Amino acid sequence: MTRTLEAVVIGGGYAGVVAANRLSTSDELSVTLINPRRDFVERIRLHQRATGTYGATVPYADVLAPSIRLTVDSVTRIDAPSRSLVLASGAVARYDHLVYAVGSHAATSEVPGTAEHTIALSTLEQADDLRDALAAVPTRAPVTVVGGGSTGIEVAAELAESGRPVTLLAGDRLGPSLHPAARATVARQLGRLGATVLAGAGARAAAVVDGGVHLADGRELPSALTVWTAGFGVPDLARRSGLRTDPLGRLVTDETLTSLDDERIVAAGDCAAPSGVPYRMCCAAAQPLGAQAADTVLRRVAGDAPRGRSLAIPGQCLSLGRRAGLLQLARRDDTALPVHLGGRLGAGLKEAVTAGTLVGLRTMSRRPGIIPALGLLQDPRRAGRLAAASPDLAPVQDRPALAD
Repeated sequence: MTRTLEAVVIGGGYAGVVAANRLSTSDELSVTLINPRRDFVERIRLHQRATGTYGATVPYADVLAPSIRLTVDSVTRIDAPSRSLVLASGAVARYDHLVYAVGSHAATSEVPGTAEHTIALSTLEQADDLRDALAAVPTRAPVTVVGGGSTGIEVAAELAESGRPVTLLAGDRLGPSLHPAARATVARQLGRLGATVLAGAGARAAAVVDGGVHLADGRELPSALTVWTAGFGVPDLARRSGLRTDPLGRLVTDETLTSLDDERIVAAGDCAAPSGVPYRMCCAAAQPLGAQAADTVLRRVAGDAPRGRSLAIPGQCLSLGRRAGLLQLARRDDTALPVHLGGRLGAGLKEAVTAGTLVGLRTMSRRPGIIPALGLLQDPRRAGRLAAASPDLAPVQDRPALAD
């Protein structure tokens, strides 16, 4: 059968790769993935790339089905009325169906000095910048990591294990998405590695200067190198293109991941805000959201109404250096349970999940009809949260199939 429809995926992260592979199962769709890099980046290993323990990239040929075209470029504007994309190179790409999977990046901070005196860790380029910066300062020079979420914890542990004197400014509390028992385990392991953890309102970064960080309570913290991991934002492509977004800039969709403005556009991953109530930004959510976005397109191509899903996120993994880790179990609505596994067992589980993620992508490139395992889980509580959180964006009824 001749492939007569063009499906374009913007973004080659976890969600985009899963979506592109799944779309390639249709005999009617010609699939193109547009991404600014030639290689797939294992974002969940960027802290290892920064410290030189792992490369964190593989060729897209390893994770994309052979029929998928890779365009190495960036999209500067989505012209929804004409179903076209303006690329940074000046080229124009046309589509019949579009998957918006541009991911996320380090949030822009209003704290004075962050732009001039810190290095973020959310992209491959930033990981390389951090690696170079670490090589340029003495091993015993003090390093500060700002942000007590998963990225901050992992990079602080990695640096401390390599012999760096590290202070982690954790904000109000360390690991806010963790259960208190798991939080205590993380704090103990960071302490064993020699890292200092400061938490609470007074320990917030008030300003970053050359050679130090000023804290909210007036303390001055010496810092030869400051790593900024406090929060994530998303590219503003959807907002600049006139599509409806939430305050952070995520594309607002219904529960089928379809844009509220255009049925030809679906979103997946960190940049999606289903019903205005987005899932936590993480790899565990990105992959099943990528599969669901593709399924919405495939059902429309087949003339069927798409289906909404309630994604479950049953836990999270953290690496705490190379010899320890943490697996935090959670309810299907992503609230932490008082159950976690740590130490060497946690490290083994974290590595198994991380390595297994890449194995799964490679498997999907050869058998693109496979659904990511987490995509089979449902969260029965989401409907109630939607009604309570944003009644004006409650799940919509299935829309009719698109006309030719």
